[in-house]
Amino acid sequence: MTLKLWGRASSGNVQKALWALDELGLNYEHIEAGGAHGIVGDAAYRAMNPNGLVPTLEEDGFVLWESNAILRYLAHAHGGPLALPEAPRARALIDQWLDWQATAFTPAMRDAFLQLVRVAPDKQDPRVIEASRTDSERCAALLDRHLADTPFVAGAHFSIADIAVGLAANRWFQLPLEREERPNIRRWLATLAQRPASSAVLSLPLT
Repeated sequence: MTLKLWGRASSGNVQKALWALDELGLNYEHIEAGGAHGIVGDAAYRAMNPNGLVPTLEEDGFVLWESNAILRYLAHAHGGPLALPEAPRARALIDQWLDWQATAFTPAMRDAFLQLVRVAPDKQDPRVIEASRTDSERCAALLDRHLADTPFVAGAHFSIADIAVGLAANRWFQLPLEREERPNIRRWLATLAQRPASSAVLSLPLT
């Protein structure tokens, strides 16, 4: 079996795949790609991933892109600590939070991240940052309320939803701006940080 993952480790989407692969204890080759590493514009890479984005996973000739699809595939194919529940409703809750991360939480904070991390201070737009901060606070408040009643995002057990939402929440807390404290998110993130497979990605700085 050969497993390869393309994508720069600083990417939140790539971090999802790295965390999942390490949770499963799989042997894989990680090829840094994207940003300063290049590769994503090469014809060979575009043949695998026509979007020219990261991550891209390849296992024994099977190629897959889109980070949450990769999480689902690894959970289906390799099970272990990421095994999906058989009950349709329990599995649907995992899908719900995966979709929420991709369509609500991460898009809400995207402009704040880009402005504060990727744009020079004299070029930043405070109005854009504030709009993004406000949207992100709504998402963080929703998540904090939810976590008041459950140890993990999708219920009593750790799942791939915790990987996706956890990395987004960790990124939110790293952004250099004022925010409300969210004790339930903090408690949950501390629990996730105890998982050995999370340490490499949760400790990475924003770049």
